[in-house]
Amino acid sequence: MDNKSDEIKKTVKRAYSKIASNSSSCCCQCGCGSLDKQEVQKISQEIGYSQEELNIVPEANLGLGCGNPNAFSSIKEGDVVLDLGSGAGFDCFLASKKVGNTGKVIGLDMTEEMVTKAQNISKDHGCLNVEFRLGDIEKIPLEDNSVDVILSNCVINLAPDKSKVFKEAYRVLKKGGKMCVSDIVLLGKLAEEQMSDENLLSGCVAGALQKEDYINKIAQAGFGVKIVGEDKDISNSQYSGINLESIKIEAIK
Repeated sequence: MDNKSDEIKKTVKRAYSKIASNSSSCCCQCGCGSLDKQEVQKISQEIGYSQEELNIVPEANLGLGCGNPNAFSSIKEGDVVLDLGSGAGFDCFLASKKVGNTGKVIGLDMTEEMVTKAQNISKDHGCLNVEFRLGDIEKIPLEDNSVDVILSNCVINLAPDKSKVFKEAYRVLKKGGKMCVSDIVLLGKLAEEQMSDENLLSGCVAGALQKEDYINKIAQAGFGVKIVGEDKDISNSQYSGINLESIKIEAIK
């Protein structure tokens, strides 16, 4: 790992360790500020979660997403599901209801505090078909062709090497499997000051790619790419008008 990549990962880990350790939540765009439960609910509804979903293990919802990849995942009973950058496990717990007792959900996160938090929540709720692992999404600790569906919610933009993430996702997916991603992509250039801002880095902006570049990297990994949705309103509602959007992508192996 080069020094720049290492520093990016350290910055992201610091920010999300702090979020996991605090009793208050933090939304992805803010990097460090706290949100109360009502604000988390409001933001979560705006990005696509139903009230029914928000009532499932609500303490795992830290308001960190920019979409709801579960909504277009078509997860079936018996599926093996992997969540890249699972945080406190909210999307994992939603997926666990769909895979049933014969399926399995694996949450992968590089922040120890987040993994511990998710494991504790899982234990409290007796979720036997969910497990959380510490690991890097640029080097997924799973076997080839072992996963039916990959989810990722506002996380891949934080990885220094997005191409590695997509290649690894392709490797672990079974043939015909799919990756369902909600993520922040840029629609214009950032200022140098913005690109070096640590809060914007951990807040899903400074490390984001241009939209076409992001899509091209997924295709270059071998996937067929379908854009399921684009949310430009999120720029004004959560990102102070920065020229970006939340994109929803279905990528088929």
